[in-house]
Amino acid sequence: MALKQIRPLTPGQRGMTFADFSDITKDRPEKSLLKAYKKSAGRNNQGRITTRHKGGGHKKHYRVIDFKRDKENVPAKVIAIEYDPNRNCRIALLVYADGEKRYILAPNKLQVNDVVESGNNIEQKIGSCLPLRYITVGEFVHCVELKPDGGAQLGRTAGAQVQFLAKEGDVATVRLPSGEMRNLSADCRATIGQIGNLEDLNVVLGKAGRKRHRGIRPTVRGVAMNPVDHRHGGGEGKCPIGGQPKTPWGKPAMGYKTRKLKLSDKYIISRRKK
Repeated sequence: MALKQIRPLTPGQRGMTFADFSDITKDRPEKSLLKAYKKSAGRNNQGRITTRHKGGGHKKHYRVIDFKRDKENVPAKVIAIEYDPNRNCRIALLVYADGEKRYILAPNKLQVNDVVESGNNIEQKIGSCLPLRYITVGEFVHCVELKPDGGAQLGRTAGAQVQFLAKEGDVATVRLPSGEMRNLSADCRATIGQIGNLEDLNVVLGKAGRKRHRGIRPTVRGVAMNPVDHRHGGGEGKCPIGGQPKTPWGKPAMGYKTRKLKLSDKYIISRRKK
């Protein structure tokens, strides 16, 4: 994928960049793999806002992605690379030898007509899914499971890659994109390669409307509010915050560790923040 710019005819188009979608080979999704996508606008079952700055956005369907890759030792052919409005990477449509169709996250350099497979003793090539115990140490992988047969949870965003560092017995050590190093079960599955659409990080939206199309509502600074609305509000003119930045509810907003004692702490070798 490459980025393209247009000749700016309006202020919002100045500096704006787009994906050229040259890697897309099919413009209509597979109907059998679509589900309804109900928007919550950041509200819970009581109608109260639990996640701010969400709402609106363009209509879309959810594409059912195969994160478990549990169809083992059955070769699958890539018949299309598609756009997915629910994520920033591309998805690949697979057709297995028995005729079943499934979506997976498209790795970088995966092409139409490539053949991928899932299993234990299979060839290690881009798009193939294996347990970590059967993958060569030092390999870059994505879509890594946290628990065996739990489905991929790590390394799913555009350009993400997880490095497989070591294995000893039933324990595998990986380095996540954040820099965190942690141990996983050697039976956790991972897919060979790096997630595609690497240039997504460099896309410049350029105007507020493109943000609203994605379902993201405006964010107002606390210093622009009144004291009744935010801890940073008030003051004659532009008033400094004073002390540590805080949330609207008075909790520290920067540098405050929110991670409590968790059972997963024993699996983390080094955190992403030293």
